[in-house]
Amino acid sequence: MLRWFQQYHAQRALPDDTGQLSKDLLASLMVMAWFVEAKDPYTGGHLWRVSRYANLVSKAGGLPAPDVARVTLGGFLHDLGKVAIPDAILNKTGKLDESEFEIIQTHPAAGGRMLAGHPLGHLVAAAVELHHERPDGRGYPHGLSASMIPIDAAIIGICDAFDAMTSLRPYRKPMPLEKVLAILRAEAGKQFNQFWCNHFLALAEQGELDAIMGHSDDGIPLHICPHCGPTVLQQSENKAGDLLACGVCHSEMMLCEQDKHWSVKPTGKKVAPAAWQPKADNVLIKRMIEDSISHIPMEQLIRFSR
Repeated sequence: MLRWFQQYHAQRALPDDTGQLSKDLLASLMVMAWFVEAKDPYTGGHLWRVSRYANLVSKAGGLPAPDVARVTLGGFLHDLGKVAIPDAILNKTGKLDESEFEIIQTHPAAGGRMLAGHPLGHLVAAAVELHHERPDGRGYPHGLSASMIPIDAAIIGICDAFDAMTSLRPYRKPMPLEKVLAILRAEAGKQFNQFWCNHFLALAEQGELDAIMGHSDDGIPLHICPHCGPTVLQQSENKAGDLLACGVCHSEMMLCEQDKHWSVKPTGKKVAPAAWQPKADNVLIKRMIEDSISHIPMEQLIRFSR
């Protein structure tokens, strides 16, 4: 992770200015979030999907462009605090026991503490620390009531839950879309903010979320390891003929493209440990940073960067 950030920083435009400094600071957060996600072989693309869902919902609800950009960033960074959760708990294939669930519940507060010393932390602090709060007051870490939950957290809480239910997990297959939407309808006003949940449901019913579900970037689907089942992540810069590997069983597969559809074909080989170590998707992260910075007013970046 450190090597990637050094490379990113070395490639930055000169001369240095507030905008570029802000991009570098965001890169430090997003690379960290990427590697937190990479610890779990079943959650590939989760951060991108939550970010994209949050972007669409915040636009549908009428938020101005700077707020949409902030919520979009928060969607990508919301699970930052999971860096403090042991891998054995994050990757457990069975149901968590009470003590393990209590440890999982510490990740929003841990993320908040991490952001406290970061120059751009205020941009995403609400999303990171409060995305598991609920309107009925039964959320965590603070048990806030509906009126106390910031918009960023309310939106991302819905998007995070939707993606968790519609994605592959080691203990279950993705839930059918209609079942997930029924749960959202039933929990609107209780687990989820009613206003933002209504907008999310409308987008889902219109098919606006279909191109995001089961993907890790625009036009790039998640691949499933044919040998052991977890997701295999194709990065933005990959092309047909590139070799990918499963992070669990280390099986090698070749990336194939036909009629603009991507798939993977097993090669029958196993790869060396160095070949299946996760690496950040530089192209995706840089694109998201550029887009966010272009919509957030410079005075906010100046205030947070100094």
